Amino acid sequence: MKHFITGAALAAAILTNPVVADKETYQIDTSGAHAAVQFKIKHLGYSWLVGRFNTFDGTFAYDPANPSDANVSVTIKTDSLDSNHAERDKHLRSGDFLNVSKFPEAKFESTRVTINGEGEGTIYGNLTLHGVTKEVAIDAKLVGRGEDPWGGYRAGFEGTTTIALKDFGIDFNLGPASTHVDLSLFVEGIRQ
Repeated sequence: MKHFITGAALAAAILTNPVVADKETYQIDTSGAHAAVQFKIKHLGYSWLVGRFNTFDGTFAYDPANPSDANVSVTIKTDSLDSNHAERDKHLRSGDFLNVSKFPEAKFESTRVTINGEGEGTIYGNLTLHGVTKEVAIDAKLVGRGEDPWGGYRAGFEGTTTIALKDFGIDFNLGPASTHVDLSLFVEGIRQ
């Protein structure tokens, strides 16, 4: 579930069309709470269980003249999982699912980007979750970019991906409707 955050950061790095001509680095704005990594999974096929990861950080970089050269790196603290239900969160952090005592972090490192249209692309990278590293693809879209009221410059992106729990060694049986997790990433970065 952590990979979605890193993917969103990479999407931001790749999809911007800034007016500056050098590769720039952006810090994901988690201190200002302008970024989110959210997840949802079907509950018995009748509804959705939704949640988020509250603690993560990362950076992304890109060259507007060569957006496919963008890169992103994100780290998520797995024990920051929050589904707004303490007992369920305890179970999701246990060995049945994330096993946060053994795997305290999830990481995403981008490997390549493809541009699919103006302000849209796919960010490919390695997601390490639950001790397993797999390539994931994040569909990303530029939300906006420009100067902020405090003299800084920001870029924001959204991204989505879906992962299969079994691909990351999470095999707790939730029923046939609950084998995949949808991830939504909302990332705002501050140019450094």
